[in-house]
Amino acid sequence: MSQARVQDPSHNPLKSSFPSKPRRFFLLLARIPVIVCLIASICFVLYSVFSNHSRGNHIFLPRLKSESTPDREPTSISHILFSISGSAATWHDRTRYINLWWKPNRTRGFVWLDEEPREKNRASGTIANTIPYRVSDPGWTRFRYSSSRSAVRIARIIWDSFKLNLPNVRWFVMGDDDTVFFTDNLLSVLTRYDHNQMWYIGCNSESVEQNVMHAYDMAFGGGGFAVSYPLAEKLVNALDGCLERYYYFYGSDQRIWACISEIGVSLTPERGFHQLDIRGDPYGLLGAHPIAPLVTLHHIDYLNSLFPNRTQLDSLETLIHAYRIDPNRILQQSLCYDTKREWSISISWGYTIQIYPLFLSANNLAMPLQTFKTWRSWRDGPFVFNTRSVSPDPCDRPVVYFLDSVENVGPTGTRTTYTKYGPLLGKSCDKPGFVKAMEVKTIIVSSLKLDPKYWHKATQRQCCEIMDGGSITDGTMRIRVRKCRPKETMAL
Repeated sequence: MSQARVQDPSHNPLKSSFPSKPRRFFLLLARIPVIVCLIASICFVLYSVFSNHSRGNHIFLPRLKSESTPDREPTSISHILFSISGSAATWHDRTRYINLWWKPNRTRGFVWLDEEPREKNRASGTIANTIPYRVSDPGWTRFRYSSSRSAVRIARIIWDSFKLNLPNVRWFVMGDDDTVFFTDNLLSVLTRYDHNQMWYIGCNSESVEQNVMHAYDMAFGGGGFAVSYPLAEKLVNALDGCLERYYYFYGSDQRIWACISEIGVSLTPERGFHQLDIRGDPYGLLGAHPIAPLVTLHHIDYLNSLFPNRTQLDSLETLIHAYRIDPNRILQQSLCYDTKREWSISISWGYTIQIYPLFLSANNLAMPLQTFKTWRSWRDGPFVFNTRSVSPDPCDRPVVYFLDSVENVGPTGTRTTYTKYGPLLGKSCDKPGFVKAMEVKTIIVSSLKLDPKYWHKATQRQCCEIMDGGSITDGTMRIRVRKCRPKETMAL
């Protein structure tokens, strides 16, 4: 049986609710600082993103990532942003070199000019396979310089490129408008490095005098160099101060090197970047390329044609045609011996073959013939690598062959054909061994395509062997390039 609750007449409902009011008041008071901090944070973020003003001319740009291209995916060519230095005066002529390697809808980047190209050159910007151009930000003109004004602008190209804030950029690759890139091999090099770390990758000069004048541990800009995104991010925020401090340096690459040194990052050398600070004939250097993927060639206009009796452009097209068949093998040297005839044979795949009518050790064959001079003084050296002098005795010089054709053999093989050019430097010899070598008119080389992962392991020069029991039929010799067997060496 329930009883009705009797209300105490002394109880006032208004009084019972009064204690909750100060509680709510103090709760609201405690939330005010949180709300103020939240509003201040939002305002700061909006200011950082949209404000054009930055202290000390530094820029702090957010790194954009596409959801469709997560960072864990392997690096591809689309992750590389080419930042090429050029000028309106040379742009029209230099496009012929860029067009050799630029791949529309695959490669990304710009050539940065000092001004809009002249009217007659504008048409080049509409050619389908030409890299697009941009004009450098005029901010570079406020910096002082001691010798080369254009070097300031070129040094700031990485600032221009970073400021574009393009998505999914892992590497900024710098070069000149006469730098020829072998992009598949560039990718092979860069995939060996973690793009989330700070990397500065390139190579110094071939000529000692150039390294003494500038720096040994500097990537020379014409040969190209790569900067990972994290390093570029720090570099562009420090660059303007560096340009002020190092105004007395001659080149743009030296300014970049000095600034990267202040960040605490040193050069990681890759021997496939070629500044080609040499004069004369590059044949000896390219005929004994180091065991490294060919990444760039520079100073092409200052050198003899790579192939005899051809223009430099035709020569490059021939070399690049072979490169496209087997990118990783281009210029890779293989050595073998014909013990019956006492011949030493050196193959620079896709370029040249040398037959010496005498025995030379592997370390000698791997050493470049000095067919070139130093860059500045036109002397016989010194260089940053050992060279072999061309013998004054024609009988000790090689019979030289140049690439004539290249073709695929099935999905994994290649066949290259080399035709005789003649004795090196054109002087013949009447010794029996040399005469026999001169009877070889054509050399056919068979090989498997080199796996890109070859460069991710400890490298070893591949061996070669003369086929058909060493017989020469109708002036044709057949050679096979292959992996060296477990106990095989290139000893005589």
